[in-house]
Amino acid sequence: MSRRKVTLCSWPGLAALLALFLLGILVGWCVKSVDKSTGQAPVFQNARRQLLTEMKAENIREFLRSFTKLPHVAGTEQNLHLARQIQAQWKEFGLDTAKLVHYDVLLSYPNQSAPNYVAVTDEQGNEADLVYANYGRTEDFFKLEREMRINCTGKIVIARYGKIFRGNKVKNAMLAGAKGIILYSDPADYCALGVNPYPDGWNLPGAGVQRGNVLNLNGAGDPLTPGYPAKEYTFRYEASDGVGIPKIPVHPIGYHDAEILLRFMGGAAAPDETWKGHLNVSYNVGPGFSGAHATRKVRMHIHTVNQVTRIYNVIGTITGVVEPDRYVIFGGHRDSWVFGGIDPTTGAAVLQTVAQSFGSMVMKGWRPRRTIIFASWDAEEFGLLGSTEWAEENAKTLQARAVAYINTDSSIEGNHTLRVDCTPLLNQLVYNLTKEIPSPDEGYGSKSLYESWLEKDPSPESKHLPRINKLGSGSDFEAYFQRLGIVSGRARYTKNRKADKFSNYPVYHTTYETFELVERFYDPAFRKQLAVAQLRAALVYELADAPVLPLHCQDYAEALKTYADGIYALAKEHKAQLEMYGVSFDPLFSAVTNFTEAGADFHDRLLQLDENNPIAVRSMNDQLMLLERAFIDPLGLPGRPFYRHVIFAPSSRNKYAGVSFPGIYDALFDIDSRTDQRKAWEEVKRQVSIAAFTVQAAAGTLKAAI
Repeated sequence: MSRRKVTLCSWPGLAALLALFLLGILVGWCVKSVDKSTGQAPVFQNARRQLLTEMKAENIREFLRSFTKLPHVAGTEQNLHLARQIQAQWKEFGLDTAKLVHYDVLLSYPNQSAPNYVAVTDEQGNEADLVYANYGRTEDFFKLEREMRINCTGKIVIARYGKIFRGNKVKNAMLAGAKGIILYSDPADYCALGVNPYPDGWNLPGAGVQRGNVLNLNGAGDPLTPGYPAKEYTFRYEASDGVGIPKIPVHPIGYHDAEILLRFMGGAAAPDETWKGHLNVSYNVGPGFSGAHATRKVRMHIHTVNQVTRIYNVIGTITGVVEPDRYVIFGGHRDSWVFGGIDPTTGAAVLQTVAQSFGSMVMKGWRPRRTIIFASWDAEEFGLLGSTEWAEENAKTLQARAVAYINTDSSIEGNHTLRVDCTPLLNQLVYNLTKEIPSPDEGYGSKSLYESWLEKDPSPESKHLPRINKLGSGSDFEAYFQRLGIVSGRARYTKNRKADKFSNYPVYHTTYETFELVERFYDPAFRKQLAVAQLRAALVYELADAPVLPLHCQDYAEALKTYADGIYALAKEHKAQLEMYGVSFDPLFSAVTNFTEAGADFHDRLLQLDENNPIAVRSMNDQLMLLERAFIDPLGLPGRPFYRHVIFAPSSRNKYAGVSFPGIYDALFDIDSRTDQRKAWEEVKRQVSIAAFTVQAAAGTLKAAI
């Protein structure tokens, strides 16, 4: 009896052992099926080719047409309807899950019973003189205040859109003491020569008004819950104490209305030709009007309503079969200011097409090695709110498990060539993938996307490589890269930077962003959007399915050397002060050298990696995954606690642009005007030490385990 008991009780154990044995064979097979000459498994190559073949230009067209039928501003019923439509389609495509995730955030809407407007009046009281401030950049206000001796205190500023993020214009006006700011789109920046206004062409009509948020959130997310998800249980600040909310009224107008205001400007003449746009006016600076209109003032009637409103992200997943606890996030927003023909819906249509292709692969039996998370963000246009709130809610998990974030905002902002912004860790992967995707550009025949990109936009550092830009902000990757240190990248088609001098595409953020605009003028065959979709999908695929993460730390070493040389060159413009206050960049250069050596050693060990050893593969993948995190300073940048990346950050003077070694850069900016020079240069020394420590610490993460 006892012997029978032992025998019977052994069967479950034997079955479990057999299951583990078979699982080990399966995992080993997944790792072993690697072509040593390429470092990739043939089965993975075939799957990627099939994935990209699944995507059709016609599918992107139909998704774009469907998603742009109605305006879908964040917080509206139309946008919730679109969220549910996307959710239902993801389930139909074959994703494992598709859920709505809500947050309650502060949004801003026009008051329907009391419209906003700007008036010219003879009345006195709250009215003010007008001052023209060109683009409203820091240097423009320096020109007004320091050179022209024009005091903006108590004035209303009028500035044209372009060059920098509109929120920085508002901040600069506030710092100058202005009591309000009017923003307008000048034809010089939003109308190409020889092109008709929409609908006969793609130029901005005179009545066209660019919408857009003007918050100075600096990565904070919802203004009332900075740092924490805007859920029911979260403490909220009063609206008057919200982060980044302007303290002065702001109002956008079209260039026909702007011409009326600027035509009567008096005061000083424009300081130079760079202050003159293409309106039929003199571009006098003011303050105030001239001649018979000299007694007239300007008043802004702003009745905008701020209210806490529920928004909805759509989150879908395909669970990985080998490393389900490693996440590759593919996200972009769907909310738009009106129809969103280009921004963001060319990106939302691509997201949907990519999700459809991945889902089709899953239904055929394929699964990625790692988990893929698809995200349709809400309220991006109000300050990257949906993506930031989800990042805040899941920060601890993402810091431990997120491999990468690939952004899928607008897939086109022009039709000239590819534009890529990413961490240096992704450079080689981007180059390799673009060599395998056909160029959609006319006249390039069978050439690759890489070849047309290289010819049209070579890197300023190396003419043998295409240009890759630094990540700044202005889209949903911000929280993932700048705050959490997750490998991030974005790709889209863009304008000709040499020939097209206008800012962005002319009808950006206006009611004229329609499906017809895209189909008639930007990408009639939808080939450029298909190329972008294929590149974005290929990036997600390789990051989710390659046995060894396709991240290249040696490119980071080269970038750090370039950035260190650049910031030192900026500092050397103050050579006397460097010597006087004992500021040395030697520790930074030494740290960069150490990082370069550590990166080279890591690369050598990676070439010798036993890919049959899943523990060794996992260990080195973790080092690659966590390298970007090593550049995060938990204390954040001075005055910007949610921008924590020591190597990259949005410029303090232009949120759209990325700068390298931002702590040092900001400490050096306009340093000669500081009252206490010793204190100012002590801050430079402090920032150099932080950068040196961070780079050295990052080098340490690449060393072999003790």
